[in-house]
Amino acid sequence: MIVMGGIIGSGIFINPYVVARQLHSTPLILGAWIAGGVIALLGAFVYAELAAIRPEAGGQYAYLRDAYHPAAAFMYGWALLLVVQSGGMAAVAVTFARYAIELTGLQVPEWTIATATLIALTLINCLGVRSGSNTQSLLMILKLLAIAMLLGSAVMFLGRSQMAMHPLFDGGGLLGRFAAAMTPVMFAYGGWQTATFMSGELKRPGRDLAIGLVAGVLGVIAIYVAVNVVCLMALGTNGLAATTTPASSVMRLAFGPRGAQLIALGIAISTLGFLSQGMLTAPRVYYAMANDKLFFNAVARVHPTTRVPIIAIALQGAAAIVIALSGTYEQILGYVVSTDFLFFGLTGLAVFRFRGRAAAHPIGTVVFVIACWAVVAGTVVAAPVNSAIGYGILMAGLPAYWYWRKRSRSFSGELRRGHSTR
Repeated sequence: MIVMGGIIGSGIFINPYVVARQLHSTPLILGAWIAGGVIALLGAFVYAELAAIRPEAGGQYAYLRDAYHPAAAFMYGWALLLVVQSGGMAAVAVTFARYAIELTGLQVPEWTIATATLIALTLINCLGVRSGSNTQSLLMILKLLAIAMLLGSAVMFLGRSQMAMHPLFDGGGLLGRFAAAMTPVMFAYGGWQTATFMSGELKRPGRDLAIGLVAGVLGVIAIYVAVNVVCLMALGTNGLAATTTPASSVMRLAFGPRGAQLIALGIAISTLGFLSQGMLTAPRVYYAMANDKLFFNAVARVHPTTRVPIIAIALQGAAAIVIALSGTYEQILGYVVSTDFLFFGLTGLAVFRFRGRAAAHPIGTVVFVIACWAVVAGTVVAAPVNSAIGYGILMAGLPAYWYWRKRSRSFSGELRRGHSTR
């Protein structure tokens, strides 16, 4: 549930039309979603192998630290807090607020609902891993029910399906258009890695995390391909490319205005599930940073009863709230991908740093790394300004790292002097 919840957000309800605008044939559209699933599955195998090698709290943070240098891990945690995780959560919280206002008719500003939602999820996850994971499981089940409702609408189009398997190819410039279509696909598949943040709190991380990663990604592939099949049955390639709300369009065709309202509720639940998953997993990275003496000491504190890093969780919630209130979250989403996938590629190479030629899936790992950096290159070309801003924030982490490193060494020196005096 944590793996699937980290992947499935609101993207699968929206992104099919973005892909259809680049690729105008059913086989190519479905091929892009299958290819994205294969890359995500390769990533799941990579991260499962890393979890078995380094079953530590912080997951990807620990892999980068042990494979390269503490600075690489710190930069990842820095980007996660200031760009990737908090920015994404802020945008999704406001998305939830918009759907909540639309469904309930409440006359309140979006930021009030977004803030209240983030505060509530922060408090729930401070109550313990069991509380957070139970909330995540419930929201994931509700999210799957919403997807099942969308998939079930396929029966309404069996006799009048708009899906055609011809033509196979749709004109020139196919390679460039397919590459452009893969960016929203990979964004929709991103998130499997966040489950590794909790590996240090699992009883059998080598076994359970590997099973969760592979089974979770396989489940998402099946769901994503099925959703696209339903969209193509209902709308066809041209109709899918013409709408910016494919899920609502499908449900409106199948069940009228009430169907569109139901799927809006499903999308709201889906966004809430994504927020819950992020609040449950990402703070473990900041805890690991503080445990390495590279962040505020308080962030490493674990509550004696709930056994969770409550300060780290509160920090994650506060950062997301600040970004939601600032109104800059839409711009931040533009450079989340270029920053996130840069670290995906580095993490994939960490397998060879640990095991060399003895890596369990060497070819798959290489393909995964190349695919990640191809996404980075495509994003930089498509959005150079936003990418530059994202990398600027990332590079600002270097002086912060040097400060914390110097402070940590000074503290260690004082301890040694104190011991020698005694």
